Amino acid sequence: MNIDRLLQHQQGSAAIPPVNEWQPALSGDIDIIIQADGSWLHEGQPFARPAILRVLASLLRHDDDGYCLVTPVEKWRLQVEDRPLMAVEADFHDDAWWFTTQFDDVVRLDAQHPLSLSRTPEGERVPEIAVRFGLGARLHRNVFYRLVDQATPRHTEDGGYQLRIFSAGNWYPLGELYADDMPSEAL
Repeated sequence: MNIDRLLQHQQGSAAIPPVNEWQPALSGDIDIIIQADGSWLHEGQPFARPAILRVLASLLRHDDDGYCLVTPVEKWRLQVEDRPLMAVEADFHDDAWWFTTQFDDVVRLDAQHPLSLSRTPEGERVPEIAVRFGLGARLHRNVFYRLVDQATPRHTEDGGYQLRIFSAGNWYPLGELYADDMPSEAL
């Protein structure tokens, strides 16, 4: 994968290439790890140039081979500790929540890009939003707390509570609390 050629090709272009349409054979594994906090490491070191991260993030997808960087002729698998993207901003307008990732993906919370609860590597169920090409973004702590301030609690059939937010005509789960997890004075 020639990074300098990719950088030249993408300069001035913020568009995400159609990596979902490219179907090269798996070239192998590349020594890149995306950590749970959203930081990227190559051969154990952080990337020195943010422009490289933007290009690589635009080439990322998740498919049957796992998380891969894809060009029309190459496909390299990398490691992802949790989710590859992080939602770092959230704004509500036009009756919907809009999320922005650390790579400036802007996603409207709706039926095509739902918020769901999934398990972290530590086993916690926390929200993620679908972004593109099988990729999800975890919510940065400040985004999560902003949504909690706007959330509506709902009793669940198993005696717990679910926090939900409303966006684009639908309710989405933000978190759950079960009777076993609640302090006795709250019951």
